[in-house]
Amino acid sequence: MKEFEIAQKIGKELSEAQLREAAAKALGVRENMVGQVRVIRRSIDARQDVLYRYRVEACRSNETLETFSVAPYQDVHGAVPVVVIGAGPAGMFAALTLLQKGLKPIVLERGKDVERRKVDMAKLSLDGVLDPDSNYCYGEGGAGAFSDGKLYTRSSKRGDIREVLCQLVSFGAHEDILIDAHPHIGTDRLPEIVKNIRRCIEEHGGEYHFDSRVTDIVPVSGGFEVHCGKTCFCASKVILACGHSARDIYELFAAKGWALEAKGFALGVRVEHPQWLINQIRYHGKYQPFMQAAEYSFVQQVEGRGVFSFCMCPGGILVPSSTEEGTVVLNGMSNAARNSKWANAGVVVQIEPGDQPAEYEGPFALMDFQRDVERAMFRWAQEHGARHPFAAPAQRMKDFCRGIVSKDLPKTSYHPGALSAPLHELLPEHVAMRLRRALPQVDRSMHGYYTNDALLLGVESRTSSPVRLPRNPETYEHVDVPGLYPCGEGAGYAGGIVSSAMDGINVARSLK
Repeated sequence: MKEFEIAQKIGKELSEAQLREAAAKALGVRENMVGQVRVIRRSIDARQDVLYRYRVEACRSNETLETFSVAPYQDVHGAVPVVVIGAGPAGMFAALTLLQKGLKPIVLERGKDVERRKVDMAKLSLDGVLDPDSNYCYGEGGAGAFSDGKLYTRSSKRGDIREVLCQLVSFGAHEDILIDAHPHIGTDRLPEIVKNIRRCIEEHGGEYHFDSRVTDIVPVSGGFEVHCGKTCFCASKVILACGHSARDIYELFAAKGWALEAKGFALGVRVEHPQWLINQIRYHGKYQPFMQAAEYSFVQQVEGRGVFSFCMCPGGILVPSSTEEGTVVLNGMSNAARNSKWANAGVVVQIEPGDQPAEYEGPFALMDFQRDVERAMFRWAQEHGARHPFAAPAQRMKDFCRGIVSKDLPKTSYHPGALSAPLHELLPEHVAMRLRRALPQVDRSMHGYYTNDALLLGVESRTSSPVRLPRNPETYEHVDVPGLYPCGEGAGYAGGIVSSAMDGINVARSLK
C-alpha cells in the first residue's frame, strides 16, 4: 500500500483515470497493475492557485486496502436496561454502542423531539419566548443539532473517529464528511440524521422519553432510580450525558455531596463579518461564486491566556442560545450550503480557575461567573430600550478596541437585534483587554479582518462546561458513585460533536 498526494483546481472533477495514473506512478508499476485506489482526505489550498489537495491511498492488484466497518446493532428487546441521560451527541452514540453490546438504552431527554424543538426555537428567536427545556441547547440532538454540524476534530486520542463519521453517513450524512479536512453537515440536514438515529435505537428495542428532565438520581441496591418528576426509571447503570449547560444537574450533585470541581472554559463575543470579505481574505482575492464559503481560525496568546476563534460558521447566522430567563447568550449556525451573507465565529478568551473575581468561590465559581456575565448583557440591553428580550449589546470591531461606543451598527443576521453598547466595559476587564490586544494582531495573517465593518455581539459563553464531574480514568465511573458514568461536554471531558460522540462510545464500551 502507498499513500500519495494529488492536486486539482477547484471546479474541476478529479477523474478515476487521473487517480489511477497517479497511483501507478506512486507505486512504481504499470496502470494495469494498480488495484484499489481510495481518497482518504481532501483539503483546500489557496496559497497560490485555489486547489483541492487530495491524500490518496492505493495498492497493487494483488493486495487489498484495509476496510473499516461498524459493529452491527443487536436486538435488545428484553435486554438489560441502561439509562442514558441526554440525547445529544454523547448520549446518542452511547446508546448506539449499547445496542452493539446487546444492552437496552433508555434515553431520557429533558427537551422535545427535534421537530417540536424547531417550533420552540422559532418562538425564542421571533417572539422572545424561552422554553427552559427546549431551545438551542436542550432537546433531541443537543446543542450540535442546530449548529453548523462541524466535525473538525481529527484527533485519534479517544479512538478511531471513523466510528462516528461512518455511522453518521449510514444515518444520512453525505459521504464527503469521510474525507474532507473540515467536514460539516449543516443544520438543515442534521435533524433528519438525528431522527434516523432515534428510529434505529427504537427499532432495535431501545427507548426514548422526551420532556423528561431528571430531577433526582438515587443509588439503590443493585443500581439506580432515576426520577423525572413523578416518573421513575430503574437500571443497574446510568450514563450521564447532560450537556454543557445542565446547571441543575451540577446543583443536584452538590446537594448530594458528590464530587465536582470548577473547570476552565472560554468567554468572549460573537464576531460577524460580511461573508464576501472573509472569502476575499481567505482566497487571496481569487474567490469565485462556485467556491465554498471561506472559513477561518486563529489562536493568539495575550498575557498567558489563549484568545482564539471558536465554532466558526461560514455563510451562517447568529442565534439566541440562552437557557435561562434574564440572560443573553449567542451562538452561530449554518445550513449545509453555507449561503447566508454573513460569516460568524466565537472569539473567546481562555478562563482558568482563579481568573474570576475573588467573590466567586468553590466548584461553582466559574459557572456563577459565567451566569453573571450573561445576566449583565441582558440587564444592559433591557435598560437601554431593547425591543426583544434577547437583544444583544454590540459594537463595531475597531470601536471596541478603541473604547468608543459605535454611533451606528451594520446589519446583522441576529434576529432579536443588536444595540450599540459599551461592550468593552460590559465584558470582564481581563477578557476585554485580551480581545482588544488580539483582534488587531489577527489582521497580520488575515489582512482586512480588523475592520469596523465587523460587528462584535455579547456574549459567547457556552464554549464548554465550567464544571467537571470527576471520574475514574480507567472505568469512567464517577469517583463517588460506582455505576454512574459522566460523559461528554456536560461532564467536562469533551468539546464538540465528534469528541462528545467518541466519549459516549468509550463510556458505553466500558460497561460490563
